[in-house]
Amino acid sequence: MAPKIPRRAQAGTLVVLGALVVLASLRALSSSRGPAPGTPEAIERTKELLLKADAVFFDVDSTVLKTEGIDQMGHCFGVMKEIAELTHKAMNGNVKFQDAMNDRLQLMADHGMTKRGLDKCVEREARFPAWSPGVREVVKMFHKQGTNVYLVSGGFKNMLYPLALELHIPQNQVYANEVLFDEDGNYAGFDRSNPTAASGGKPKVLKMMKRKHGYKTMIMFGDGATDMDARTEGPAAAFVGYGGVTVRPKIQAGADWFITDFQEILDVLPKGHEL
Repeated sequence: MAPKIPRRAQAGTLVVLGALVVLASLRALSSSRGPAPGTPEAIERTKELLLKADAVFFDVDSTVLKTEGIDQMGHCFGVMKEIAELTHKAMNGNVKFQDAMNDRLQLMADHGMTKRGLDKCVEREARFPAWSPGVREVVKMFHKQGTNVYLVSGGFKNMLYPLALELHIPQNQVYANEVLFDEDGNYAGFDRSNPTAASGGKPKVLKMMKRKHGYKTMIMFGDGATDMDARTEGPAAAFVGYGGVTVRPKIQAGADWFITDFQEILDVLPKGHEL
């Protein structure tokens, strides 16, 4: 007859076994997510994924453009400095996105933002977009290799649609927010039903597109915490952090590949050097 193991010893054995199972699960999860961010292995893996991606998703402010759209709106209503400070906090992940959105829009409304005033602002600011160098060529090359290109932004659709038109991106591949006004043209909040109107919106958009189109390899480009969420909390196979406008330490540390010039992407894509 086998000797009876004391209950305390049995409990200790179960705790150890449980810890080993958790450790194995964490290792498996880490392995499934690929090598550690920023390592040569992660960068090489990302370059390979760029060549077979069936969809890529670009943040707009401080990525596709060198400017922040909502900061430009703040300039129109005389509160650019205050808006920029709130934007900085939001992009570094120090405040919930929807709270920062509400505070910024309300600040502009308190300083005279109406529907008519915003329409004039958008018309003026969108006339000469400040493109990040090389980004239009990158989008062109993705289109050439058959990769679907999306704009996913915490900005506003009325400011993004002219950009999408120039980049040959259909409007149904633009995900952004909408400012609401009442019948008299006074500010009435923002459409909270848009996935990009709250924290976690960008992972939500990628999950929606994965379900709808069956994409197998999706890559997110961006400069902020909400963009990196598409990788850490969503289905993006890789996150390319962009620091050509602002280098954010959290993004530099967490990106699979951190770049400061879109020429780095062009050097990877087929025939990119010929553009």
